[in-house]
Amino acid sequence: MKPDLKTSVGRMRIVGSLECVSFMLLMGVGMPLKYLAGMPVAVKWTGWIHGVLFIAYCITILMSLLASRISFRRSVEAFMAALLPLGPFFLDRRLAVDEQREISGG
Repeated sequence: MKPDLKTSVGRMRIVGSLECVSFMLLMGVGMPLKYLAGMPVAVKWTGWIHGVLFIAYCITILMSLLASRISFRRSVEAFMAALLPLGPFFLDRRLAVDEQREISGG
C-alpha cells in the first residue's frame, strides 16, 4: 500500500523512507567521495540533509504518537529503526497496517 499524505502515519512512512534513502546516499556516495576523491563537501551536504530528515522523522513519530495513531511501543520501534541502516524500510510493513487502521477509523 502506498503511503497517504493525508494520514499522520502515511507522512511518517514517507519521511522515514526519505531519511533512509538519505542515509544510504551519505554512506554510499558522500563518504566515498570524501575519503576516496578528497571531496569533503559531499559529506557536508548529504550529512546536513540526512540530519534534517532524521529530525523530521522524529517529529512525525511524535505527532503520530500524540494523535494516538500509533502505540508507544511502535513509536519506540520507529525511533530505533531510524538508528539502524535500512531500519525504516523494514518497519514500513508494520506501519502500513497502522496507517490502514487510521484510514478505517479504528
